[in-house]
Amino acid sequence: MPRTIAVAVLAVCVFGRAPAAAQMTGLERQRLLAHMEMTAAWLADEISPLNPAQFHFRPAPGGWSVAEVLEHLVVVAPIYRADLLAALKQAPRERSATADADILWYGIDRSRREQAIPPERPPGRLRDVRAALEAYRKHHDRLLEYVKTTRDNLRSHVVDRQGCDAYQWALLISTHEQRHILQIREIKAHPEFPKREKPR
Repeated sequence: MPRTIAVAVLAVCVFGRAPAAAQMTGLERQRLLAHMEMTAAWLADEISPLNPAQFHFRPAPGGWSVAEVLEHLVVVAPIYRADLLAALKQAPRERSATADADILWYGIDRSRREQAIPPERPPGRLRDVRAALEAYRKHHDRLLEYVKTTRDNLRSHVVDRQGCDAYQWALLISTHEQRHILQIREIKAHPEFPKREKPR
């Protein structure tokens, strides 16, 4: 079974439909942390071995390089975190009809492509693989620590941008990363993607 399909099946089986309870349960916390840790490790595995030519390879005019994909994740991290915290400041509301599985499929199904809005496009400042990964990990670890320790009632607050509850928004941050990991794999599979030099 291909890795992408296996991840999809496992994710839907593990998460299924969210329970009706408003409070994030211990099991929900465990599942969210597992997804976040999976995407972070997977992203590092895909990017760490790249040389500069591979990191900055552009598959087509107007297409993003791996460097730009990673920088996009760095740019949106504080924006998405601000959306999460803003939702928690609002009065509790009935949760949306969105299922956790819908959020998971967003990270897996790339048949529908989206364009990043201008504030979330990569400005081209992160040029080095190591520095870019460190910038990503800084934001990722901050959110990971929040999820590990928060007592916020994530299920009772809605993020207007997506129409999902705050728990699902935190999950979407991780599935958004997964979606871009698949994009990185597509770039690396391009026939003109630079080959690594063999050691002499």
